[in-house]
Amino acid sequence: MKKKAIVLFSGGLDSTTCLYWALDKGYECEALTVSYGQKHDREVRAAKQIAQNLGVKHHFVTLDFPWLVSSSLVDKNKPIPDLSMEEIESGKIPSTYVPGRNLVFLSVGASLMDAIHADALVAGPNAVDFSGYPDCTPAFFKAATEAINRGTERGVTHGVEVLAPLMNLNKADIVRLGAKLGVPFELTWSCYAGGDKPCGHCDSCKLRARGFAEAGVKDGSVQ
Repeated sequence: MKKKAIVLFSGGLDSTTCLYWALDKGYECEALTVSYGQKHDREVRAAKQIAQNLGVKHHFVTLDFPWLVSSSLVDKNKPIPDLSMEEIESGKIPSTYVPGRNLVFLSVGASLMDAIHADALVAGPNAVDFSGYPDCTPAFFKAATEAINRGTERGVTHGVEVLAPLMNLNKADIVRLGAKLGVPFELTWSCYAGGDKPCGHCDSCKLRARGFAEAGVKDGSVQ
């Protein structure tokens, strides 16, 4: 029987590449998308379209955590910062950091994985181009893997994997991998600002643009 994987799936470049990677590795995949009040809920539409095109079962969860407005990614009254690449790569935690987001997402994913007896949980952080978020580091994912294996029935009885295939890749590497796997870049959404077109000014837009430029690949999502 095929191994089953839950893919944390935002509809962005990284998570879409992870979904295609997991399918290429032979996993039977189910996608999990979480809406948490983010300004760029445009990505949720992208996730739904991509999952539908792939014929992948898509779980959609809405979280109502009022305190997440501490992040400029959620609070509509806080501007998304327009930082230089030097500032983005400084390692400082920016205002777009959402408190414990990956910890929450992995917990929700682990619950789903446990319920349907899946073998792996796949997420798309990368520790090279990661905007300084503490929940995108190898140390965090190592600790999360141990916790999930100790705190779920599936983990205790069978052992499960938390896979982060992009962890040691930069955006150019991710674009090259996505191109090799046939990722429909034009359907993915990365911009923090939402809207009809990418803003071109947020961390995510700048890192994405540099990745495509360095990889020598055209980004079909940018008109």
